[in-house]
Amino acid sequence: MIDIARPLARYSAWTRRGDFVFLSGVIAVDPGAGQIIRGYDDLPQGVADRIGRTGEFSVDAKDGPIIAQSWYVLDRIRATIEDAGGTMAAVFKLVQYFRNLDHFPRYNTVRRMFFPETPPVSTVVEVSAMMPSPEILIEVEATAWLGPRQ
Repeated sequence: MIDIARPLARYSAWTRRGDFVFLSGVIAVDPGAGQIIRGYDDLPQGVADRIGRTGEFSVDAKDGPIIAQSWYVLDRIRATIEDAGGTMAAVFKLVQYFRNLDHFPRYNTVRRMFFPETPPVSTVVEVSAMMPSPEILIEVEATAWLGPRQ
C-alpha cells in the first residue's frame, strides 16, 4: 500500500478533477497508527540523517520537530500525487500554514529536496492553532496539474 495522505475526519484527503489534483491540508500525523510525527525518531529509518539530523541533542531537539514534520508532509504529498499518476513536478501551487513563521527556513530547506528545480508558487501563512494538537507545526495544501507536460 502506498502511504498517501489520508483524512483524519470526514472529508476527502484529495480529489482529481480532470487534469487537476487538489489536496486538502496535509499534516504530520499517521492516522493509521494514531501518531503525530514529533521528531526524527518518528521517521522511516535512514531519513533523519539524510534531511539534517546532526546527532547534537540541543540542535536536534530544536530543529527536529519542524524538519521531521516538513519531510513527512511533503512525502505524503509526493506519494499522493504519484498515486494519482503524476510526479512532484506536477505540483504548481502550495499553501503552507505555520504555527511559527520562524520555522520557514528549515521547512524551505526540506522543500528544496522535493522541488530541486522550479519551486511551486506559494502562499505562507502563520496561524494560531492547528488540529488535532498543538504539536502540529505545519500544514500544507497542494494543487497539481497532470496534463501532458508534467
